Amino acid sequence: MIDGPRLVLSGRLHIDALQGLDRARARNMARGVKVIDMARLTRIDTAGAWFLVDLQRSGATGDRTIALEGASEPQTQLLETVRRNLPPEDIATIKPSLLADRLERIGRKVVRGARIGFEMISFLGQTVGAMAAILVNPRRLRLTSLVHHCQEVGLNAVPIVALMAFLIGVVLAFQGSAQLRQFGAEVFVVDLIAISVLRELGILLTAIIVAGRSGSAFTAAIGSMKMREEIDAMRTLGLDPVTILVVPRVLALMLMLPALGFIADISGLVGGAIMSWIELGVSPAVFQSRLVSNTDVWHFGIGMIKAPFFALIIGIIGCYEGMMVGGDAESLGRLTSASVVLSIFMVIVMDALFSVFFAVVGV
Repeated sequence: MIDGPRLVLSGRLHIDALQGLDRARARNMARGVKVIDMARLTRIDTAGAWFLVDLQRSGATGDRTIALEGASEPQTQLLETVRRNLPPEDIATIKPSLLADRLERIGRKVVRGARIGFEMISFLGQTVGAMAAILVNPRRLRLTSLVHHCQEVGLNAVPIVALMAFLIGVVLAFQGSAQLRQFGAEVFVVDLIAISVLRELGILLTAIIVAGRSGSAFTAAIGSMKMREEIDAMRTLGLDPVTILVVPRVLALMLMLPALGFIADISGLVGGAIMSWIELGVSPAVFQSRLVSNTDVWHFGIGMIKAPFFALIIGIIGCYEGMMVGGDAESLGRLTSASVVLSIFMVIVMDALFSVFFAVVGV
């Protein structure tokens, strides 16, 4: 009962009585109350004490407080016990973002990136050392695992790689013909397609597809084993996880990515030839003769030179991120995404470095 600025309580205030109470409405009613009179309360339990303390805290605004009066000694002790064990109220404090804070965040990110870079270089060294040990003792190579990963990485990826390269060749021919037709130089579309596909797009887009398809699979597979503590069990048994898990995957990528790049080159040229025939009337015989006569074999060789390096980058990053997975599914998903993003970024960076290098040496 509300009597002006006083809220008079009577009877029993226990958990059964609070179940049907609209607490939001009770809080609104308590905002105009200054005193809660408990003299007529005959019984109160912990839930009732929490309700009174919550009313007292929610009704207090600014300098105005709500007093609890008429409580007996046991009731006072119960209220104090509940008040001491209530969690503190969350106070949203917005700290102004200073220049020093921003520099600190940038510095932390740089340090974390440098640490990850050093760890990846160390992981690369471990993998190369394991490969060298296999060269000394070939019986350590797990041939069954290597063949399995060659099938997963290479053979199963042929349809998507061939379709992607075919469509890229079609797009290059279509867009190139639209521009070259303005100058009456439609025949040069053959050179455009050949150089673009053989030198850059064929192997680069193949590496990007493999990074999204196989690199993420490496991280997920090794990360799942890390979550189930299978890698720790390998070390306990005296087995080297790098030799068993990483080396077959990296070797499979280094063997199959050049083959996939070759398939992408052929598919891209076929797609470009078909679209040139449809759009420009350049017959397949003319396309082939101009391709053979005007395209240097080094354009194809440059693409094949890049392939093992791209494969090594994808394999090392995918396996490293898998080894870094923690014990929860959130870590597995986050590092799988990070593996794909970092692999694609590093492949593009490496391709840019190769382009600069070959331009400097005049190839």
